[in-house]
Amino acid sequence: MLDLTFYAVNKQPPYTVELSEAFYYWLAKSDFSKIGKSRDRKITIEEEEEMLNVIQIKGDNGNRKKFIMFFSQAILCECQLMLEQLANSPTSNKMYQENVDRLNKLYELLDCMKNRDYQYLQRG
Repeated sequence: MLDLTFYAVNKQPPYTVELSEAFYYWLAKSDFSKIGKSRDRKITIEEEEEMLNVIQIKGDNGNRKKFIMFFSQAILCECQLMLEQLANSPTSNKMYQENVDRLNKLYELLDCMKNRDYQYLQRG
């Protein structure tokens, strides 16, 4: 499993979204990987400072908006794909579950990005 971790600066614990390898590589090949630049920053985690390579998503600095737009568009595309598959063929339970899993992860990531408490994102 690979993950994306969101960090807050208000002593809230980090939130990690675990991703399958296939989903992570899909993100890596998409426009997701082109949003923001990772930089080393001191982040306080459980009262200890750590140097982490993260993307700043404070306020509305542009990165947050771009990520929200990316996840929103990805959700729309996944919904359209799932509806087409359901309409055009008797979809196997496995195929349906893969689509549902991907949509759930996209919604989880979108919700994290909309949460303004999170100020930083660490990709993998």
